[in-house]
Amino acid sequence: MTGSMGRRLRRAALALIALPAAAALSGCGDAPPATPTSGRITVYTAIENDLITPFLAAFNARYPDISVSIVRNSTGVITARLIAERANPQADVIWGTAASSMMALERLGMLEPYAPAGLERILPMFRCGLETPAWVGINAWEAIFVVNAIELERLGLGIDDIRCYEDLLRPELRGHIVMPHPASSGTGFLTVAGILQLLGRDTGAGWEFLERLHGNISQYTHSGSAPANMAATGETVVGISFGFAGIRQARAGAPIHIVFPEKGSGWDMEANALVRRDNIHPAALTFLDWAISDEAMALYNEHFPIVATGAEIAEGGRNPVDQLIENDFAWIAENREAILAEWSRRF
Repeated sequence: MTGSMGRRLRRAALALIALPAAAALSGCGDAPPATPTSGRITVYTAIENDLITPFLAAFNARYPDISVSIVRNSTGVITARLIAERANPQADVIWGTAASSMMALERLGMLEPYAPAGLERILPMFRCGLETPAWVGINAWEAIFVVNAIELERLGLGIDDIRCYEDLLRPELRGHIVMPHPASSGTGFLTVAGILQLLGRDTGAGWEFLERLHGNISQYTHSGSAPANMAATGETVVGISFGFAGIRQARAGAPIHIVFPEKGSGWDMEANALVRRDNIHPAALTFLDWAISDEAMALYNEHFPIVATGAEIAEGGRNPVDQLIENDFAWIAENREAILAEWSRRF
């Protein structure tokens, strides 16, 4: 996979975007797979806690005799745990974890290629490059700013003053910005990787910008949703977070504005994979089949406008695909450890 992924995603999504979401999600894929319907599996995931419950309830309703033990944490922690357990894997399945992490795990030989039932419905850019994919994407999410309008006004600024990353360097915002830590949060990492690519990853301009931004940061959080939650409660003025986390707070009535950076957002995909281990449980295949079914895609689509079977235009006519920068996933995976090491050295 290369930097052309963003262009291919745009073309494929635009081909589908005129269709209603329901139409994009209709078709084959809901028939129960010809794999075992009982057993016990362990699933590692970075999906948000409040989404796991309804998603898992739908799976349990279909497969009541498969017991699923969920281990949930942020992307960086889940990835580090998987690598630490490499010699003795404890997980059967990875569900809803950043594709950039999946690529790193694939490079370490930790994923067992598997083609889930209904794979033909999944857009090619949501799969890895192998004929039998090592991982399959389910949705895409992007970095945004969640701005508390009340607290922003107290600083003498208006919502129109926060439009792009450069606006976060305003002296009025010193100590009033929270963002996720890239080592523990997938949103934090995609934010940093996005800034490095937007400003020139080989020029040093990205790291120079992050140094300046660091002066306005009051806290680096463990999770990607925490900055949105803190902005909603007034604990910070600006939270760098991800789309769903901000939209959820806005729907709950928080006095916030969601700002999509004018020059585009770093982004990633949530993806699923089968863990390579000596004793692969057949029920793990059943779970992966269900996890890309029409039923599962419809659930993902309630929270993410871009899912692996298509995309929909948001209210107001905003095309979510237009917000995505040209992401070079291969470069991200190859340089993940170097980026995190440089981050730790500087900050």
